[in-house]
Amino acid sequence: MHLKKVLYGRQRFTLQSWHSRSICLRLLAILLSGIIGLHLSSCDAVTGKVDYSTEKVLLDSNWAFHVGAVDSLKLFNDTSAMDKPENLGFQQVDLPHDWSITGPFDKGNPAGNQGGALPGGIGWYFKSFTLTENDSLKNICIAFDGIYRKSKVWLNGHLLGERPNGFISFEYTLNPYLNFDGRQNRLIVRVDNSEQPNSRWYCGSGINRDVWLIKRGPLYINQSESYFYSSTVSIPNNRQREYAQGSATLHQHLVLNGASATVKPLEIKLTLWDALQHKVGEKVERLSAQNSGVINTLDAEWPLNNLRLWSPAQPYLYTLQIEVTQEGNMVDRYRQKIGFRHFRFDSQNGFYLNGESTKIKGVCLHSDFGVLGTAYNYSAMHRQLKLLKEMGCNAIRTAHNPPAPGMLDLCDSMGFLVMDEAFDMWEKKKTKFDYSRDFKAWHRKDLEDQIKRDRRHTSIICWSIGNEIREQFDTSGIRLTRELVALVKALDTTRPVLSAMTETHPDKNNIAKSGALDLMGFNYKIDQYDSLPINFPNSCFIASETVSALETRGVYKNEPKDTIVYMPVGSQQKFANNTNGDWTVSAYDKVAAYWGTTHENAWRAVKNRPFIAGTFVWTGIDYLGEPVPFPFPARSSYYGIIDQAGLVKDVYYFYQSEWSDSAVLHLLPHWNWGKGQHVDVWCYYNQADMVELFLNGKSLGKRHKADGQKGDNEFHVSWQVPFLLGTLKVVAYQKGKAVKTTEVKTASAPSRVKVDVDLSGFRGVSGDLCYLTLQLEDEQGNSVPDNDRLLQFDINGQAKLVGINNGYQAELRSFQSEQYPTWKGKCVVVVRPETAKGSFTLNVKGQGISTGAFKVNFGK
Repeated sequence: MHLKKVLYGRQRFTLQSWHSRSICLRLLAILLSGIIGLHLSSCDAVTGKVDYSTEKVLLDSNWAFHVGAVDSLKLFNDTSAMDKPENLGFQQVDLPHDWSITGPFDKGNPAGNQGGALPGGIGWYFKSFTLTENDSLKNICIAFDGIYRKSKVWLNGHLLGERPNGFISFEYTLNPYLNFDGRQNRLIVRVDNSEQPNSRWYCGSGINRDVWLIKRGPLYINQSESYFYSSTVSIPNNRQREYAQGSATLHQHLVLNGASATVKPLEIKLTLWDALQHKVGEKVERLSAQNSGVINTLDAEWPLNNLRLWSPAQPYLYTLQIEVTQEGNMVDRYRQKIGFRHFRFDSQNGFYLNGESTKIKGVCLHSDFGVLGTAYNYSAMHRQLKLLKEMGCNAIRTAHNPPAPGMLDLCDSMGFLVMDEAFDMWEKKKTKFDYSRDFKAWHRKDLEDQIKRDRRHTSIICWSIGNEIREQFDTSGIRLTRELVALVKALDTTRPVLSAMTETHPDKNNIAKSGALDLMGFNYKIDQYDSLPINFPNSCFIASETVSALETRGVYKNEPKDTIVYMPVGSQQKFANNTNGDWTVSAYDKVAAYWGTTHENAWRAVKNRPFIAGTFVWTGIDYLGEPVPFPFPARSSYYGIIDQAGLVKDVYYFYQSEWSDSAVLHLLPHWNWGKGQHVDVWCYYNQADMVELFLNGKSLGKRHKADGQKGDNEFHVSWQVPFLLGTLKVVAYQKGKAVKTTEVKTASAPSRVKVDVDLSGFRGVSGDLCYLTLQLEDEQGNSVPDNDRLLQFDINGQAKLVGINNGYQAELRSFQSEQYPTWKGKCVVVVRPETAKGSFTLNVKGQGISTGAFKVNFGK
């Protein structure tokens, strides 16, 4: 039996509540609990105490969906017709759902290849559910984590509201329109993504994040209005400890909404549990109850000692539990994960975390999950963050909009610092139908909802109110910056606010002129870093976006030595020439968009300057849309350190050698070339003082990074090698002793497939995924990098094939195809198990490939 799908990594909230509405229930409550006016949800047979539970139910399964025109009269009025929505052309889907990802890649789609060359349109979602008479005693709402975009929601024919922003979370109260007598409640959602282009990259279409049905009591903790944060008051010397330790004061602002059944005082108990669920401490407050429907608030402080501090290296989380009781009966309960950390930005020395100077080593991420499109999934998000964590990344910028809530939960638990970003544009547009059309009417509500939702997260260290905003260049930027910063500060004073800017001249930058920013974020222009402290004295700085280098995994073209190749060469050229003939870019770190630079240059500029707090590389992972430098058939980006299939490019090992404590020795490229070709051979390494290259056992010379005359800032070594069949090997030495070896071999034709299974993000929860990476091999087991095959896939067993991706930026085959080619010898198959524990077999066929049947056991 399949486990119920809950929470995608979020801490589950259990809200206990009470209500009074009918005289009969009041009398029943008197008899069983002795408390007038309580709705009896459960009763302890021994103590007689009543526990009033409010549910948060995941409402993701079994929706009916249709894209295109519908018979609105039948949809809204003919209940018998909607008993079988398939008769109106609807199909069954589970949420989160992105309908665009299944469409054809076509240059005629209005979004263009800038938007992923996939279709938009108008989609309709339908869901029916029933409630009991007991539910009528509760406050019921529906919460959407995000819908892209321009959604309208109806319940039983009544319009609940609309929301144009495709990235924001919101909820509607349902009670006035609900049926509690066994009749169906009919929920309809219209999603309009027909006006395109409305973004500079692919955003998907549909209810692409989770949906929740929430049943609250009449007196409940208002989670969006309540907040809890810590101020660390002391950090002792932690250098001799296994982990950082400190003391803190926990601040709470608790808001109770609704009416109490009596005016008896409320008891509020705070309990803190450590990661092993051992009680750390307990504190009790009392609050006079009001039964007139007013809002009750409580502000309190709680000093705590001997706490393990949260950091990316050790993301230690406690559980804070708040229980509200009245005369021993549970009114409401709320639990959240919380970490204790102290950070500050410094104008001269960058960023400090828990008293230690710390470089922010971050990447920018879009809400893109490969074969899933923008449909949020725990396993997909976990896999992305795991790859970045292993690279040494310690920070994420949510470019350029609020992320799914589950992503922030994972950043809390896995250890990432987060720049939480709100907008890509304000009143001035960047694409024809973008959010600028809705900014005036909605920006206050959208920004407030974002801050209220996200401020509970330990991982967030700053708020970004915009990216490369065009109001930088006129005086409206002063007004809007001050307004937006004031909105943030009214809700959270514990984190700095920035905007990611491009103009480094103070007289031309009206966002900076506002004087409202706490932190100055600048994109690109690394040659102007040294002027920043002069132009913006006493300011703190972060490289909010850097690099924009371009690579295709597994493609190698010798470029001129010590020269950056810009594609396109400047702003006057829209597209670059298809020089490689297959819409690819060389994977050597030598190619960049004209406004950017190489990965090595960008990191050198940040690493060398203490006053730059850190960097956010554009981007961590390739994403659909924005396929600079090419036109269609290119349909996804070239910027990523990791390709869209989740396969790492060579530059991944550069970052790992610089950012992580892992021992790195990476040799590129492959060793399948033509006779007599001269090949640029590169090596990334660390934890060694020298490396030596061998071809078929013959030494081609030793190298160390200082050979480049840049000392510690030379990040790779290289050789020019005439190709010969055989083995290319590199050996790393530390003080004359060989400490690590790696090699690549010339491969022959592919004859089989090797499969690596990643179950790290599979928890046994409905919707979780398995990732299978396929590698072509020859008879000797050598990886084949240059002889791709069209493979045929099918699944036997308790699982479903979700999609296949090879990471090639101009691949036009649908991700949902059962036939898919490898790219440079690899592809990734995504499988969704249908049970919490079991097995399935992936069958693979291909020309010249021995048929493979790979059994995968999943679950514990």
